[in-house]
Amino acid sequence: MKLTQSDFQKRRDQLAAEIGLRSIAIIATREEMFRNRDADYKYRADSSFFYLTGFAEPEAVAVIETFDTEEEGYTYSLFCRERNREMEIWTGYRAGIDGAVDDYDADEAYAIDLLDEEIIAKLQGKERLFYRIGQQASFDAKITKWIAEASGESRRGTAAPTQLIQLDTILDEMRLHKEPKEIELMQIASDISAQAHTQAMKSVRPGMMEYALEAELNYIFGKNGCVPSYNSIVGGGENACILHYVENNKQLNDGDLVLIDAACEYEFYASDITRTFPVNGKFNPEQKALYNIVLDAQIAAIDAVRIGNSYKEPHYVAVRILVQGLLNLGIMQGDLDEIIETEAYRQFYMHGTGHWLGMDVHDVGAYKVDGEWRTYQEGMVVTIEPGLYIAPDDETVDPKWRGIGIRIEDDIVVTQDGPRNLTAKVVKTIEDIEALMAS
Repeated sequence: MKLTQSDFQKRRDQLAAEIGLRSIAIIATREEMFRNRDADYKYRADSSFFYLTGFAEPEAVAVIETFDTEEEGYTYSLFCRERNREMEIWTGYRAGIDGAVDDYDADEAYAIDLLDEEIIAKLQGKERLFYRIGQQASFDAKITKWIAEASGESRRGTAAPTQLIQLDTILDEMRLHKEPKEIELMQIASDISAQAHTQAMKSVRPGMMEYALEAELNYIFGKNGCVPSYNSIVGGGENACILHYVENNKQLNDGDLVLIDAACEYEFYASDITRTFPVNGKFNPEQKALYNIVLDAQIAAIDAVRIGNSYKEPHYVAVRILVQGLLNLGIMQGDLDEIIETEAYRQFYMHGTGHWLGMDVHDVGAYKVDGEWRTYQEGMVVTIEPGLYIAPDDETVDPKWRGIGIRIEDDIVVTQDGPRNLTAKVVKTIEDIEALMAS
């Protein structure tokens, strides 16, 4: 399944309506990046640029112009690389100017080299310029230069924009509310990621290296035409207590847990899954006790992802269950409400319970509106990922608990019928995990 050009056009229609008359929106894709010397990272287009255009090549800029009346509609221009036989032999085919019109529905297309020349005329007669301020310093400088040049031309009677407005304010809100097709793409990404986690549970064994287990994930991603959504975390034993552990270069030991936070993106849409399971296939009593606390917190937090609830409600629900569990085990002492109020629990749970998910794994969208936590609306997608991490050197805790790190994460869609779990196809109860690993 892929999005069609009509899907991208609907988004441009919405953006044109949002920016209003006598306005212009300019959005550039991300620059190519060097990995080392003359070797590039594999290119991925900027998410917001692709969201509007479906165009995945580097060195491209999209321009949307509105005019004096609604009847005049808007013009969508795409500046991109020209066809070049010699360069295409080395680096791959390009859409070119004709392809930008024929295949990507641009009303007008220009060589990217003509951007400085053509953009001045497009700025003239506009009152407002919408631009993604602060995304690329080099492009910020170009915008400043163009505004100055367009203002200089105003002596001839053509006004230049007098308002510079953050385009992300509009685009981020558009992207936060997912269309049904977007959720379908995220479901595909989630299903592939679930396959990868299932394969990891089946493949792990004591003595295996973390990077070898990561390779099992990458194989499933790659054979399904996907790439990782983010740097995979495969943390065995005490490495699971490092929230963003990505070295993945240690041995997995008998008796330890391994925490895997890894997922893929499909057609530019991300998934995000974390599972924690025993290297030898069996949880010991301490691991089991902590794991069930995290699982109970996660299940309750998922249930709180409902239309009208505060974005923060799942976090509040999870924290209460986590703290009570730690009190029951004697890992913490004191009053439940006081521990929560003072955030003393952050010794063992130091991150939030989720984030927006979409084209980016930490997707765009404001978490607060007018200073208040926003409420869930249909079509939003959020991760729910509580955890507990007991540092290996935490001398305030009995040694039997030290070095255990656990996180469980799923991707949840807000629907009229309650929370929909996109990543439910990978098991997470102790019984199901142990049964799968024994099969």
